[in-house]
Amino acid sequence: MGFMKIFYCDEFVLPLPPGHRFPMEKYRLLRERLLTGGVIAPERLDVPPAATDQELSAVHDPGYLDRMVRGELGRNEIRRIGFPWSLELVERSRRSVGGTIAAARSALRDGAGANLAGGTHHAFHDRGEGFCVFNDVGVATRVLQREGRIQRAGVLDLDVHQGNGTAALFRQDPSVFTVSVHGAGNFPFQKEESDLDLPLPDGAGDDPFLSAVEEGLKMLLQQGRPDLIFYLAGADPFEDDRLGRLAVTRAGLEERDRLVVAAARREGVPLAVVMAGGYARRVEDTVEIHAHSVERVATLADGAPRAGPPATPIPDWIT
Repeated sequence: MGFMKIFYCDEFVLPLPPGHRFPMEKYRLLRERLLTGGVIAPERLDVPPAATDQELSAVHDPGYLDRMVRGELGRNEIRRIGFPWSLELVERSRRSVGGTIAAARSALRDGAGANLAGGTHHAFHDRGEGFCVFNDVGVATRVLQREGRIQRAGVLDLDVHQGNGTAALFRQDPSVFTVSVHGAGNFPFQKEESDLDLPLPDGAGDDPFLSAVEEGLKMLLQQGRPDLIFYLAGADPFEDDRLGRLAVTRAGLEERDRLVVAAARREGVPLAVVMAGGYARRVEDTVEIHAHSVERVATLADGAPRAGPPATPIPDWIT
C-alpha cells in the first residue's frame, strides 16, 4: 500500500449572494487545516480533472445535463438546487464529481482515497436538489463498473440528510448496496428507499447514532459484499450544526470514523471518503470534523492506525 491521494477543487469557487447559508469557505479551510496540521504532505494533494459529459451521462439524463451546461434550467429547477446558475457552478460541480472518481481509483490502488468535496447525494437522474447538481458517488460507481475496476459498490451515507438521490439512482440494483443513517424529520421530507435506511429522531445523541452506524456497516459488508465503499462523512450530525438536529458530539463523530475504518480494514475493502454536508455555527467545527474523517481514513493507506486507545470496544463482528 502507498499513501492516500487527496483531491480538492476549492480553487473553483462559485459566486454566491451575500448571506447565502452554504459555507463555501469550508473546503479551502479544510485543505489548509490538513496541510498545517502536519498530517497530510503536500504531495498527497491533487486537483482532479473535470468530469466529462460522457461520465456524467452514466447516471444523468442528457436533457438535464444539457440544460445545466447551457444555463437553461427553469426557475423551479434552480430553486430546487439552491444555488444561482453560473459557469462557475457547472465547472465546480464537474470538478467535485471528478474528485470522487479520482478518489475511488486511488482507493482501489492504495486502500483509501479522499475527495475534499463531493457527497452530493441529493442529485437525481434528471434534476439537482439541496445544493447538489450532479451525483458524484453515482457517477463514480458507474464509471468504475464500466471500466471493469469493480463489480459491486457500497454506499455508506452518514450525512444527517437521507441520500435520496443516490437511493433513487440505485433502486433495485443488486450491484450497489446503499445505507443511509439520517434524521427522520430532516430534509428531504419525502424520503426515497435505500437498501437500508436507519432514521433517527431529533436529538438522538451519540449512542443511538453509533448503534445505527454499526448496524449499517454490518449489513453493508455482509449483504452488499462491496469491492469498494463510498463513505459520505457528513459533518452535519454534529450537535451545533445549524441544519443537523441529531445532537451527536465531536467525540461521537470521531468514534463513527473509527468504526468505519476498523470495519474496512478488517474486511480488506477499499474506502473512498467524500465530505458531504456540514453547517456548524462555527465553520471551524465543521472543518475539524471533516479533517478527522480524512486523517482516520488515511490510516488505511498508511498501513497503521493513529496513536491513542479506542474510545469504545470495536464490535465483535468487526474484530
